[in-house]
Amino acid sequence: MNVSNHLSTRVIPSVSTRASTQASTWAPRTATLSLLLAAVVGLGACTSMPAGPEAADQGSTTRPLVPAVSSEFHGVAADTAGPGASAPGGNSPSGGAVPAGGVTTVAHLAGPTTPPPSDTLSGTASETAPAATAATAATLALRTLPGAEEDNPGDRTDLWERVRRGFAMSDLESDLVRKWEQWYATRPDYVQRMTERGGRYLFHVVEEVHKRGLPMELALLPFIESAFNPQALSVASASGMWQFMPATGRQFELKQNLFRDDRRNVLASTRAALDYLQMLHQKFGDWHLALAAYNWGQGNVQRALERNRRAREDTVYTALRMPDETRNYVPKLQAVKNIISSPGSFGLVLPPLENHPFFLTVSIERDMDVDLLARLAGLPLDDFQALNPQLNKPVLLAAGTPQVLLPYDNANRFLRELPRHTGPLASLTAWVTPRTLRPAEAAKLAGVPESRLRELNRIPDGMLIKTGSTLIVPRRADQALDVTEQVADEAAMQLTPDGPKLVRRTVKALPKGESLVSFARRHRVEAADLARWNQLPVQAALRPGQAMTLMTPARAGASKGPAGKTSVKARPKMSVQAVKGGKAADAKPQARKAAAAQKR
Repeated sequence: MNVSNHLSTRVIPSVSTRASTQASTWAPRTATLSLLLAAVVGLGACTSMPAGPEAADQGSTTRPLVPAVSSEFHGVAADTAGPGASAPGGNSPSGGAVPAGGVTTVAHLAGPTTPPPSDTLSGTASETAPAATAATAATLALRTLPGAEEDNPGDRTDLWERVRRGFAMSDLESDLVRKWEQWYATRPDYVQRMTERGGRYLFHVVEEVHKRGLPMELALLPFIESAFNPQALSVASASGMWQFMPATGRQFELKQNLFRDDRRNVLASTRAALDYLQMLHQKFGDWHLALAAYNWGQGNVQRALERNRRAREDTVYTALRMPDETRNYVPKLQAVKNIISSPGSFGLVLPPLENHPFFLTVSIERDMDVDLLARLAGLPLDDFQALNPQLNKPVLLAAGTPQVLLPYDNANRFLRELPRHTGPLASLTAWVTPRTLRPAEAAKLAGVPESRLRELNRIPDGMLIKTGSTLIVPRRADQALDVTEQVADEAAMQLTPDGPKLVRRTVKALPKGESLVSFARRHRVEAADLARWNQLPVQAALRPGQAMTLMTPARAGASKGPAGKTSVKARPKMSVQAVKGGKAADAKPQARKAAAAQKR
């Protein structure tokens, strides 16, 4: 397959020496990136462009435009531990114009990001990017990039200093704050892992918080929620670095389906979390109360406030009656804020974080295997998944996940290596079942061995696949079309037991005790099934009179009685009534008289 018909071959300037960027001034960065952006803007008006070094090596003087996937600067820096339409300044990527010929042009940064260090772009804009007109270059060179007007020179290179200067919430002083300061201070290894992991994402979060004019303390909230782990999953099913519950995630447009869970999406979850926090602040008018509502729920906070008002008590955060987790929530954030403000005072050292993007967004227009994408980018699979943790399956569907995040150098390599790839981009695809099927039947229709179908979709024994379920199957070599947007957005797999409906019963073990195997034998069920129903090992010894769960086929006409036990309803006796003279009379005696008359 000639992938150049679908994906851009524009190469991002490679990163050679980042270490020397600390000594560079802001002006060369702005001018260099402006020249690069000017060159990219020129794509929309050209049908050919002066060649870069790669084209020169091939003996070409011009390079025709090809249909492109966009790649934008969109950042974070390097580290670790509730949603609706985007608020003004949300990070939804702006779509580039598509001129004749299907060319996508990119002339924007995705959010007001700080440009990469000067050595990243220095000496490459004129060599790699197409030349723009002098007027265009001059116009863009005069534009001030977001963040370039910072007052403090330290903010230009040190992300931690930028965070400190953005703190705006009132400080909380309490014994709980001291407790959590001590807790973090005595765990330097934990703080090191948390901050190093969070460094991948912190720049992006800081950018989004700054763009909305919010207090910079909010950028530290993922340290409290998940230790900045976008793959974190709580026992209550909250997921992602912002820890969205499933229902709250759907409320704030975080898609959750077979192929992706946007609660783990770095960009989408950050947008949703800041939307949610802004909404809570507008409701309660106080950031501490808004944070309590983010943790505990706005209904609970509202009821706690009303309770205090009725009792004529204070309605500040510290005066509310709330669960221990919520009572400790804001003190933990305050403790982290204090540590970030002065790590040395707690005997801690923060890893250096530069104030520029850690990753770029790279647009994808064809379905691709995840491991192939990571391999073309020269990125270990674990590192790719750390930046794109929303992906649930080994294949990426472009209709549902139109962009991925890659570190700067790896984005450059991916766009360079992709056109050279000659094999298929995806070895797997999605197939929707036309009716309820047994796995063997579905495998036959999909043209795949049953064992492979079960493995790809984790289908247990004894289950049917319901109508409309989406399954992952091998992609045929002659399949040209990718998965549709509808399937990519609504994919779900639903299973149902294959056999009669089972009813849960509770039965007690013998008074003298017995083994799980002997109990299963007495009740004519498989020991392995009994162990699974009760979450016990097969060799377990049961206590005398221990309550055990049994799943048995429901009998016809069976229903659950008031105690949850299965019972059979008696069929009501039927009587025939006749109405005579406006009164109900039993018709049976009349029927007997008529029968006797016929005999006579």
